[in-house]
Amino acid sequence: MTSIKQILPLFLLLFVLSACGGKMEDAVDAATDALPEMEADLDFGGLALYTLRDTLAGDPKGVLKEVADLGYKYVEAAGYKDGKFYGMTPTEFKNYLAEVGLTPISSHHGDITIESTDKVVADLKEAGFQYLVIPVPPMGAFSFDPATRILSMNQPMETVMANINAIADKVAAGGLKCLYHNHDFEFKPDADGQVAIDYFIENSDPEKLNFQMDLYWVTKAGADPVAYFDKAPGRFIAWHVKDMDDQGRFAPVGEGNIDFKRILAAKEKSGMEFYLVEQDMCFNHTALEAIAISHKGLKEIGFE
Repeated sequence: MTSIKQILPLFLLLFVLSACGGKMEDAVDAATDALPEMEADLDFGGLALYTLRDTLAGDPKGVLKEVADLGYKYVEAAGYKDGKFYGMTPTEFKNYLAEVGLTPISSHHGDITIESTDKVVADLKEAGFQYLVIPVPPMGAFSFDPATRILSMNQPMETVMANINAIADKVAAGGLKCLYHNHDFEFKPDADGQVAIDYFIENSDPEKLNFQMDLYWVTKAGADPVAYFDKAPGRFIAWHVKDMDDQGRFAPVGEGNIDFKRILAAKEKSGMEFYLVEQDMCFNHTALEAIAISHKGLKEIGFE
């Protein structure tokens, strides 16, 4: 998407060269030489809007415009309530995103149930989304201890998997794709020695359910994303890209110690079709500053 801001320097260059006595042919050649650099600045990459949940609440349209201005191309929603996305009807949301140059791709639904899935799918389709993401074990199976900040699953693995599969069946029947998003606990053995993500992979139909790998949480769990690409090639359709600082906290992309270049080199095996910057909490920057830093970091690492 080429904006006026990107085209304007070319016109200024033509004007200055001509005004200084340069030939128009020379001006055109100079402007053409500037094109490759401009192409590198075109919009790319996605943003998980959960990162901006606090600022979105006050001014959703203004914040979405800032996301577009920073160079992001597509977004993942995390603000669906009462049939609306950030207070906008599905059609209003779709139209506003188009107005500012953003594309809806996926949407997180932590409160999804088997019974609510049909309505959610209908609204997602109206808004232009392609993926419904189950961000935590659904239907009461997710626990979070605010004192220790420990996340966990409080229902038997078989029960959780049955509910996820039932939701995924409905999502597929409704014409969308379903992904499950991980945290750290899915990659750790439970009291019985079972690893939830392994169970989910083995007991789901790749035609109906695949996975959104959160690279931070996999690393936090002590697991290797690339090893999982080898174990289940083609099943990690989306990535959440966020870095980890020396204290183990969330950090903007490029300001931490996760080896994204190594992970990115295995993207074909993973099946990755899209990726999203996300930062659950910000420490040294505002959320908007963090996503601006992350967008630059993506380019430096080699994301496109």
